[in-house]
Formats: sequence, C-alpha cells, structure tokens
Amino acid sequence: MKPSFAQLRRFLCVTACIFVLSGSALAQDPGAMELLTAQQAVEKADRADADQYAPDMMAMARQQLGQAQQAAGDRRLRKQAPVLALRAAADADLARAQSEEAVAQAQLAQRKAEVAQLQRQLATGEGR
Repeated sequence: MKPSFAQLRRFLCVTACIFVLSGSALAQDPGAMELLTAQQAVEKADRADADQYAPDMMAMARQQLGQAQQAAGDRRLRKQAPVLALRAAADADLARAQSEEAVAQAQLAQRKAEVAQLQRQLATGEGR
C-alpha cells in the first residue's frame, strides 16, 4: 500500500502532540533539564576516566548530583535542585577536562621521549 499525504499528516500530528506533551512534562519540573544535563556530564567524565585523573572533582560532582536528585524529590528543596545540578555538571565538566589534559600531557611526554631517542640515534649513527 502506498502511503498517502493523509497518513503523513496524521504522523506529523502525532509527533507534534508527543513533542508538546514531553515539553510540558519537563516544564512542570523546573530542574529536570538541569538534572539530565548533570547526569550526562557525570557520565561523560566517567568515560574520560576522570576518576583516575581528577578523583576529588568527580566525587564532588557525584555528591552534588545526589543532592540535586534528593532536592528534586523534596517539595521544600525543589527550587535548589537546578542550582545543585548545574554545580554538579560544572564539576563533572571540569573533572573531564582535567582528565583529558592529563592524558594529553602523558601523550606529549611520550612523544618528547620518542623524539629525544630518535635524536640520540641520529647523533650516534645507530640507525644506519
């Protein structure tokens, strides 16, 4: 059966309704987007081995994310959840950046050692 424009129109209407409903669900919870962003930032930092290179910063990010999640579940503290989530995301991003910097520094040191070894080989004529 060939799809018609009427079926396409129905699909677009359903898609638009789902989009509106999901947007309104997030709008009701003011800290939902910030919590999601913080969770993603912590996951990215985990993938970058930030626990190895920036353990204190990762611990702080996880702690603040936990506090933000608790605050989101508590009516009295709900307004603090977005701020805590943003702090957690910032700390996780910093931990990821520190981890990436440490990896880059290690790679740089390795390349410098390789260059020094090649220069010694050239100077002594070992490679010939």
